[in-house]
Amino acid sequence: MGLAASLCACLSERPRPGPPTIAFSLNKDTVQSRNPPDTLIVNVRAADPDGLDSVWVQLANGPSVGADGRFDEVLEGPFRVTVPPGLPQGSVLPVIVRARDVVGFESQRDSAVRVGP
Repeated sequence: MGLAASLCACLSERPRPGPPTIAFSLNKDTVQSRNPPDTLIVNVRAADPDGLDSVWVQLANGPSVGADGRFDEVLEGPFRVTVPPGLPQGSVLPVIVRARDVVGFESQRDSAVRVGP
């Protein structure tokens, strides 16, 4: 076998490691900032052929809500985050979803909700 044939054998088509894919939806685009606090539900689907380590959801600068990926290739489910009280009407709150696979690759997607009446 020649050198060219040896090189071609090493270049077979196979998936390369990469970050997880993330898809998500929000149960509403306007939240209320009051007491008792409003809750935003973020439905997440994260996938990675190497297996997932963890997935997190964060609203504004609040604490992250996370789930262990348990090395599964897909994690789906709702995450509930609490809207902080006392924010002015019209404020825009970023929603950040992050996922990390077992290899260490991370990905992030984001959106936002607005504080309404």
